[in-house]
Amino acid sequence: MTHLQTGLSPETIEKARLELNENPDVLHQDIQQVRDMIITRPDIGFLRTDDAFILRFLRARKFHQTDAFRLLAQYFQYRQLNLDMFKNFKADDPGIKRALIDGFPGVLEKRDHYGRKILLLFAANWDQSRNSFTDILRAILLSLEVLIEDQELQINGFILIIDWSNFSFKQASKLTPSILKLAIEGLQDSFPARFGGVHFVNQPWYIHALYTLIKPFLKDKTRKRIFLHGNNLNSLHQLIHPECLPSEFGGTLPPYDMGTWARTLLGPDYSDENEYTHTSYNVMHVKHSSSNLERGCSPKHMTSTSQEPSYWVRLMVHLAQYPVFQQWPMPGALEGMNRTGLSL
Repeated sequence: MTHLQTGLSPETIEKARLELNENPDVLHQDIQQVRDMIITRPDIGFLRTDDAFILRFLRARKFHQTDAFRLLAQYFQYRQLNLDMFKNFKADDPGIKRALIDGFPGVLEKRDHYGRKILLLFAANWDQSRNSFTDILRAILLSLEVLIEDQELQINGFILIIDWSNFSFKQASKLTPSILKLAIEGLQDSFPARFGGVHFVNQPWYIHALYTLIKPFLKDKTRKRIFLHGNNLNSLHQLIHPECLPSEFGGTLPPYDMGTWARTLLGPDYSDENEYTHTSYNVMHVKHSSSNLERGCSPKHMTSTSQEPSYWVRLMVHLAQYPVFQQWPMPGALEGMNRTGLSL
């Protein structure tokens, strides 16, 4: 065992050998091969190239050196192309701090039965007057940076559960192609983490539609690891055991405390006494009445004779301007309408 594997259990070292092709006898040579490729990309500033850092990229790509280098290059290129996202990239940045306090992301202390860390996103907690999508993405990326320092997680990976309960159509209309693309590039294409699954629960019909729209941006491997459970928690439990989940997801653990991860990252700086406090998740779950907006944008209420285009109509017309979406069939309510005649 090399010093780069110090702290790993024998079981995890064996898992790395079997699943990731990690060989301690040639670990330093593998790392050096990746490092030697840096000269081929003079356009990118590789700000960190130590052994431990490069190793996480090799693990993320199962020790295929070329793929690991490509991921390393994309990691730094993403940061170069989005400099504003990474200014003051730390937990006490005001935007990141607000997102963390509001539970973006949630991180369970207990891992699943494969040793994977479970991340939670409660989508309805997104107060768009308080948190930009970019700040939420920054908080998620910062959290992953902290978590990926754990070698066990470099090997075992992560699971993401997104609960869409009470996520309104108005909120969904703000998920534009540009910000979704930013998130996909940051998480799928530019970060050295192994995601074993992304699980949607309680998703409304318009999230199904948005997922269909972003599928062209997803790699086949990613698409195969996205599971849409709806309100069927049994299908979720077949993949993640209930004893690993809080009660919100039908698990045996107590309800998730939204401030748990924020307190971990912020330490003494954590304080939400004078901050905006979102409605608790459990309270949200008992609100079943739909707003007029939600009823108005459900498929059965959409007609081509509507006087005022719904959020959904405007969203679909807006998305239809992008070439990648133009092959996607539009709802009946939009048939015959000019694709670019409305603004979102």
